[in-house]
Amino acid sequence: MRRHLYPLFEERLRGLSRLSLLAVLALALSAVAFAAEPEFGGLCAMGLANHQLIKTNCKITWTSRDGKLYCFSDDSAKADFLKSSDENIQKATDSYATAEAEDTAKEMEKFTSDDAQSFVDKLIKDRSMSNGGIFVVDDPVTDTSVPLVYDKVDFTRTLGGYGYFPDVIFHAKGDAAQKYHVDFWVVPRNGELMVLETRIYESPIKEGGKWQTSERQPPPWWWIPASEHAGVADKASSWEVMSAMDRYIATASDHGILSLKDDKTGEKLALRFIDLHQPVRRLKQNGQFFACTDFRKAGTKDQFYDIDFWIGTQNGKMSVSDVKVHKVPVLINGHYVQMSRYHYDPETFERVP
Repeated sequence: MRRHLYPLFEERLRGLSRLSLLAVLALALSAVAFAAEPEFGGLCAMGLANHQLIKTNCKITWTSRDGKLYCFSDDSAKADFLKSSDENIQKATDSYATAEAEDTAKEMEKFTSDDAQSFVDKLIKDRSMSNGGIFVVDDPVTDTSVPLVYDKVDFTRTLGGYGYFPDVIFHAKGDAAQKYHVDFWVVPRNGELMVLETRIYESPIKEGGKWQTSERQPPPWWWIPASEHAGVADKASSWEVMSAMDRYIATASDHGILSLKDDKTGEKLALRFIDLHQPVRRLKQNGQFFACTDFRKAGTKDQFYDIDFWIGTQNGKMSVSDVKVHKVPVLINGHYVQMSRYHYDPETFERVP
């Protein structure tokens, strides 16, 4: 079995007189690196940091400490990138999110809301069939995985340039009276549809001995717009700003975990997204947007962070320009409480409708 699985490495080991052990190790590490899926679809990471879309063959790569693989168009691009890798990763992620938004608008011309609804219907049925009739939805608010039974897609809304949003009705395993409404954010990618995010919009609560559905607050940003057409940043509505934030978080997260460097301590944080705060605010001085978000430290149930996202414009599109840790969990008398690192002067900003 060993000879069958690893013929390349066994051949190298037999020829150690011609190949050093160090070279064998390098070969193994290289194989592991190329087994990883490249970030940004294989685009040059330094190019993205400079707001350019440059395709690569991924022959020149770098693997970060958290195991992510980045591709480069040439050695000089890689060298420039590594001069400030953390900063360039964030710049590249911002650019990629903006490019994705532009691609979404173009690719949506190939699909309809019926296509998105059929896609979600099939996805849920396939996963349920392979899991004993149960579709599991992660609920970051309660930090649980909820086993649900599929009922139907209620309706699907379309937001031009943003994607499709099927609202799906489920009920709790073992109790059809406990109804859930789960929204799926569906976007086209390379001619195919994919789910970018799921969010529980309504969940059951018991009132007067009967189960009722209760809306989660605040509602997902895609419930806010009255128009399907986005504006430019200086006239943007709150939902457009929140969509840029949400897209950034979904794009930058890996299996629901956002890796973030604490801008004050330098600590590497692994955070699970919970929700966006409302309302969105805009600075009077320069017109820049900002909003807060809730995250939970991965692997904990009671350590919550408040993260601020700042939204700027890039080629006429909104994108995240800065991320700051606003509140951190501090252990006081055996319980974690959030402590603010800074405060906003209410005279310096205005709410965005």
